[in-house]
Amino acid sequence: MNKVILLGRLTKDPEIRYSQSAEPICVSRFTVAVDRRFKKEGEPDADFINCVSFRRTAEFMERYIKKGMMVSVCGSLTVRSYDDQQGQRRWITEVQAEEVNFAESRAAFEARMAKGGGVPTGDMPPSAPSAGAAPAPEGFSAITQSIDEDDDLPF
Repeated sequence: MNKVILLGRLTKDPEIRYSQSAEPICVSRFTVAVDRRFKKEGEPDADFINCVSFRRTAEFMERYIKKGMMVSVCGSLTVRSYDDQQGQRRWITEVQAEEVNFAESRAAFEARMAKGGGVPTGDMPPSAPSAGAAPAPEGFSAITQSIDEDDDLPF
């Protein structure tokens, strides 16, 4: 089984590109700084893990994920190789992200960024619940759709 789960902060805004195929595919490359569990003196406190995502996950990254955000990443470890300009074989190990989720509330992110200089947050999803819904805890959105016992469930 090849399963990777990371929890960390983005080191910079995701790099977004589109493939040049007949139907362009969105590709997002990003690096997640993951704190080390045990730290030794003189060693780095975090590991910087390169990740790549495709299609809808990459589009989500483009719209909502910014430098400094705490995210959870689920995916698989991939290893690929290529020949550089000198003809030497190079290897790249990265996480192919299948899911990327927020791991902190919008308010917490904005407060932290306000102290440290700030990153624009104008494109982030709204955190307020929709009209008529019960208020949700900070950082969560209220679910306005109910599930009846007679509804067909996917399982």
